Amino acid sequence: MLSLSEGKKLVSIARKELDNYFMNQEVEKWDVSGFKKKLGVFVSLHSYHSKSLRGCIGFPIAQMPLWQAVREAAKSAAFEDPRFLPVAKDELDDIIIEISVLTKPSLIKVKKPEDIISSIEIGKDGLIIEYSGYSGLLLPQVPVEQKWTAEKFLEQLCIKAGVSPKTWKNASAKIFKFQAQIFAEKTPKGEVEEVSLA
Repeated sequence: MLSLSEGKKLVSIARKELDNYFMNQEVEKWDVSGFKKKLGVFVSLHSYHSKSLRGCIGFPIAQMPLWQAVREAAKSAAFEDPRFLPVAKDELDDIIIEISVLTKPSLIKVKKPEDIISSIEIGKDGLIIEYSGYSGLLLPQVPVEQKWTAEKFLEQLCIKAGVSPKTWKNASAKIFKFQAQIFAEKTPKGEVEEVSLA
């Protein structure tokens, strides 16, 4: 578990990465002593005024030190999310940064697919599906925001992966769950809080 001060530091790293991108400057050298562990992470960008998603990219599986993953995910969320136009410089003052630090995904093992539903806790679990070369991920905060049931969560996960909504029932589909510690700005460039989904 990360402390709130560590969460604030991660958000500031992401914020600096975006600011410096437009100033064509290298991000300053950070004290990364507490962030060398490799962890999965997602960076989400939201428009403060419209409350809409502006970009979300990350690494579900730990690939690099946390500080580096946050930097890379922040840039990708702002400029490489194919669902959105790249963030413009004049948007930065309206962007809220949210960072989700993930636990290692664990395979949900059940005797029959229908039992997967009771294995999911809305407000706690995020989900990953892998099926026949397709994959998709939804963070724990998504079903809370959308007021989905566990079954709806699974169907939307399948749609995210580009497969039929009922694919989660296929015996060859693998469903993983994970948890996330979430840190987010309350206002653009403002105070950072740890977000509780309960």
